[in-house]
Order: sequence, then C-alpha cells, then structure tokens
Amino acid sequence: MLSEFFNSLIGWVGDHPVAAGIVVFLIAFCDSVIVLGAIVPALPLLFAIGVLIGLGEISGPYAVACATLGAMAGDGLSYWVGRRWGHGLRTVWPFHKFPQLLDRGENLFRRNAVKSILIARYVGAIRPFVPAIAGIAKMPLRRYLPVSGVACLSWGALFLAPGWLFGASYDAVAAVADRLAIVLGALVAVLALAWAIVLYTYRWFDAHANSLLARLLGWTRHHPRLGRYAVALVDPRRPESASLAILAVCLLAIGWAWFALLATVIMRGEPLLLDQTVFQFMYELRNPLADRLMAGLASIGDVHVLGPAVALTLGWLIWRRRWLGAAHWLAALAFGMALTALLGAVIDMPRPPTAHGGFGFPAVEITMATIVFGFFAVLIARELPGRSRVWPYLVSGAVVAVLGFARLYLGAHWLSDIVGGMLLGIVWLLVLGIAYRRHVDRSFWMRPVATIFYVTFVLAALWHAPRAVDPLLTRFVAAPPARTMAVGDWWARDWAQLPGQLRERDPAHRWPLDLQVAGPLAPLQARLQAQGWQVQPQADWMQVLNLLDDDVPSADKPVLPATLDANAESLLMRRVTDESRIEVLRLWRAPAQLDDAQPLWLGTSQSMLLTRPLGLFSLWQPQPDAHGVHRGLRDVLMGFEWREDVHPQSGVPTLRLRIADDGSVVDQPQ
Repeated sequence: MLSEFFNSLIGWVGDHPVAAGIVVFLIAFCDSVIVLGAIVPALPLLFAIGVLIGLGEISGPYAVACATLGAMAGDGLSYWVGRRWGHGLRTVWPFHKFPQLLDRGENLFRRNAVKSILIARYVGAIRPFVPAIAGIAKMPLRRYLPVSGVACLSWGALFLAPGWLFGASYDAVAAVADRLAIVLGALVAVLALAWAIVLYTYRWFDAHANSLLARLLGWTRHHPRLGRYAVALVDPRRPESASLAILAVCLLAIGWAWFALLATVIMRGEPLLLDQTVFQFMYELRNPLADRLMAGLASIGDVHVLGPAVALTLGWLIWRRRWLGAAHWLAALAFGMALTALLGAVIDMPRPPTAHGGFGFPAVEITMATIVFGFFAVLIARELPGRSRVWPYLVSGAVVAVLGFARLYLGAHWLSDIVGGMLLGIVWLLVLGIAYRRHVDRSFWMRPVATIFYVTFVLAALWHAPRAVDPLLTRFVAAPPARTMAVGDWWARDWAQLPGQLRERDPAHRWPLDLQVAGPLAPLQARLQAQGWQVQPQADWMQVLNLLDDDVPSADKPVLPATLDANAESLLMRRVTDESRIEVLRLWRAPAQLDDAQPLWLGTSQSMLLTRPLGLFSLWQPQPDAHGVHRGLRDVLMGFEWREDVHPQSGVPTLRLRIADDGSVVDQPQ
C-alpha cells in the first residue's frame, strides 16, 4: 500500500536520482556520528530507501555505495572526536551525566578491538560510540580504517536488503495480499513496541532504584504525617525496599494515567476521535486470512485458556503451602473481575459497530490477561537473578499486546477499552504486588511453577484457538447494509451508485467491479461450471502454504481471497486457460439490499498470471488485460436478463444480471 507521501517521494526520487544518493549518505552519516546516531531513526529510513531500490527508483549499487561512504564518514568523525578529546570526553555532556553511553562500548572494545568495531556496526545502542572508544584508545588509523570499511559496507548492504526485497516483490504481493502484509507488519510493530517499553522501563527503574528509594525516604522526613505510610511500605534495611519503591512509583504514574483516561471517557460519554480513527483503519484491513489468525490470537484471553493455567498454578501454591501467594492470586482475579464488571455496568460506552454485546469500557479480557500474567511475573521475578528478572514481564507485555491487537482488529473494542483495561490491570496488580512483596521474605524454587503456568497456557491456547475462531468471527461481523433500493430503480439507474471498484488506497490495485447480480448465485454458478469454471473454496493457511511448494501443480495453487468492505468473497470461481494463466470471477455481497428481498451481489472478473516473486514462492497475480474475461462471461451469461453500461466511477463496462430463484429469466420491470 503506497500512501500519497510515498508516491510523492517516489516521484521526487525519480526526478532526482543523484540527490537521492546524497540523502542516503546523510542518513548513514548521521546514524554513525557519536550521540547523534542514538537519536536518528536510521533503520526505518534505510528500509524505505531499500523499498525504492526494489521498485527500481534508485540504483542498488549506488545506494549501497552512498550508505557505505556515509557510514565511514560518520565513524571517522566519531573516531576523530575520541582521539581529540580522549578520556576528557567523559567530562562533557551528555557523558558526564550518562556515563553508560561510553561504558557499554568500552566494555565491548576491551574484549577484542577489531571484533568490537564489526559487532558494534549492527548494534544500534553502541554503534555511534565504539568508533569514539577506538579513538580514545589511540587505535592506529591504518588498523582502524580497513575494519571500519568492511563493517560499513556489510552494514549498508544488509540494512538496505529487507526493504530491497520487499520493494522487489511489492507489486506482486500488494495486488493480492497487501492487507494481510499490513496486518502482520502492524502486529510485529506492536510487539516490538511492547517489548521495548517493558525492557527499557525495567532497565531505567533498575538503574535508578536506589535513588528512588532515597528520594522516597527523604520525602517521608519532610512529610511526617503521610510519610509514616511510606515508611511502613519501604524499609531501607530490607532487600525488597528498592523493588517496592519501583512498584510504588509505577503505581502512582499508571494510576494517574488510568484516572485521566477514565475521566475523559466519562465526560465524553462516546468514543474518542482516536477510537473511531483506529477502528476504521482496522476495519479496512479486514481480510479472510488475517481474520482467522486474529480470531485465534484473540481467544488466548478466554477463560478456557487462562483458567487451566490459573487453576494449576493455584494448586501448586497450595500444595507447596504458599498460602500468601495463593491468597493474593485469588484476590487479584476476583477483585479484578468484579471491578471490571462494575465499571462496565456504570460507564455507558457505545459499542463498536462490529461488537453486538459483551463488556464495554474497560475490556475485561485485557484486564484479566494483564492481571494474570502481570501478577505471575511479580510472583516469580524476585526469584530470578539480576537482569533476567525482566523476562516474565516481557512475556506478560507480549501476550497482552497480541491479545489487545487481535481484539482491536476484530472490532471487539475501542482503543480506549483496550488501553483502559490494560491500565486498570496494571494498577491492580501493582497494588497486589506491593502487598505481596511486603509480607513475603521466604524464597521458593520458581522453575516448576513457571513451567506449569506457561506450558499449560500454551497447550490450552493450542487446543482452544481452533475451536474459537468461527464463533468469534460470527460474533464480530459488521451489521447488514441499511441501504435499500427498489428493484426497478437499481436496474435503471441506481446501479451506478454502487461501488465501481475496490476501495484500495493504492490506485494500482483498485480492481473494477464489472458485474452486478440480483438474485441467487446457484443458477449462475451452474451455468459457469458447464463452461469449465470451477468453484474454489476460500483459501485457508494450510492451502496458502502450497504457494511455497514447487512440486504442487499450478492448478492446485490457491487464489488468495480478497475483501469488499471487510467481507470475503461469497463465491470465487476460476477457469484454467493454460499452465500459468487462469480466469477468475469474484462475487461479494453488495453494500445495499433490494426491496423484494432478493440478494444483490458485486463482482469482478480477472485474468491472473502465476508469478514467482524473488523466486521464493508462487502467486496468482491479477493482470490488466481482463476485458477478454469480461466479454467471455457476458457471452456465457446472456441467457439471463442483462444490461451493460459504463460505470461512472471505474470507466469500464459493467454487466447487470437478474436471476430468478429457479434460474429462469426475470421479466424486466416497467
């Protein structure tokens, strides 16, 4: 999917190919300069440049050469800065305030100077600092430059490669699966964001735990009345005091965010503008393959999945006589469910159009998943050594992020429902976490209970997800079209008010809707089957895997499904013309209904060629020469009552058919 910005960027690059190389040079240069490289988002920029290479707008070798030279120039400047100021660099801002910026690179450099230059090139956190460390260490320039050149050349090629490959396969993939690619890309981005937020938040608090504790204790001395409650919470003589201080600060910050969101939702009494924007964006991405995947992921918050993991973990805690842990576990679940249900009953928030019932604000599935995984992380993290304590929180963040994204995609909740449920769950688990950490001193072996919890969750999810997909998809469907047309008006003129092409963002993939049918599809299907057409069932993920198998005949490789207003085809038929080309007819429910209760359908006819993007997989790709397919369909279907006129939106001839229940010709309305 190419946005208007990306289209204008392509136009500019096409008009200024040499200037595009200068842009690549500057991106690589800024990414390599000390301090500046930690700020410049080079990775997404280089990915975009790689896409332009794949689309043929920029020469690949020229772009790699510019990226290499820019990286070497930036590294050279960082090397000169380190050699010029030496260890005195640590007294300059920001290094005197954040000494860890240089410490990580120095630790790596001490192990092996040459390897550190190569390794640092691919690690964003230390990439701009290792060349400065080499300068501080007075590494000879004749030794530094060859290693830097090799590292920069390999970095330029490797970091441009993903976008390059994507751009090379874009036209083929985007024509039939751009929505699926966007959904998967967005899911990966959400996971990466959740991972980064949890990881870097934990690391920041871990590095500032002692200072937070000192500030909290100082505050208690200046506020003796309120301070006595804080003193009861944290005792500097206890090893748990630092972690309790962290939990307390998190509770204050996230509690404030939760109440701010709650106040906003209550005052507005309706979905926020951001809610509606995100819902519409997700709705337009709906497609059959992503639907089934997201429905499976959305089911991991069901009681059928969380219940067994919770029950077995509770049983283990009771068996090991961990009474306090078991009591807090039950309290976390019971009060979390009760509070969410109470808020859902009190706050009257309109549901999304695709959600026809259930909890509103906040999302109960998100709240309970946050509480279950978050409190379990609090339960076992204290038993882990050092920085490895973060991994239960990372797992919690990943699970909640996946669940929230999937339910947002299906239209089960507004974005504010998801965020509200997540914040409420975090606030409650922080309260329980503080209470639990205050009273528990005795450690326990966490590996058995962690194995029980996570393995049970995975097994329950694998068992439940396939069974939950169809019911979930049935629950979260768009309401039927409210627009009604008189049969005679549709036949005469209102047909032109229906969409004339798919509403894709990229104009190159707006297939013309050149067929409209009023009546049942069975007679049409029978007539086409008599002419050699075959019905293809909607492709699932197992059939999609056949696209990767070269041994599967082309006739058995599926045509990927497409959507009209988030609805998959009601009928997809294909006819083989030769080994690498087929004709395809797709029919969807129209976004309107007729007043005589007859169904109304919109369709498109396509000529599709079997292509092999990058030589990695096979794909049926639509071709622009579909007029012959349309004429052939018209000749076959002339037995029905038909008319044909040019649609004002698409500018292509659009065939209209009227079919009776028994397949006979319908009398033309007067």
